[in-house]
Amino acid sequence: MNKNEFLRNIADKTESTIKDATAFYDAMVEVVRDAMIAGDKITLVGFGTFLAKQKEETVRPNPRKPGETITVPANLAPQLKFGSAFKDSINNKAE
Repeated sequence: MNKNEFLRNIADKTESTIKDATAFYDAMVEVVRDAMIAGDKITLVGFGTFLAKQKEETVRPNPRKPGETITVPANLAPQLKFGSAFKDSINNKAE
């Protein structure tokens, strides 16, 4: 499913327009991004938790030049950890 199909499904399920679904989607992405930048996490009970994990600077082998190393700078790595209720709902639907 691509973004347009996703937005169409949201609009259909909420009986709204694609324009409204797009506005909701854009706002949600912005709120999640801003929370991660601020170091906060967002927990949506029944779905999952959005968070950004701090990754330290590391030295790794250079995959393009064997024998050389590269430094991977420290960064924030976005993560989504699905909750057990959400995982269970998927497994129950698949049976």
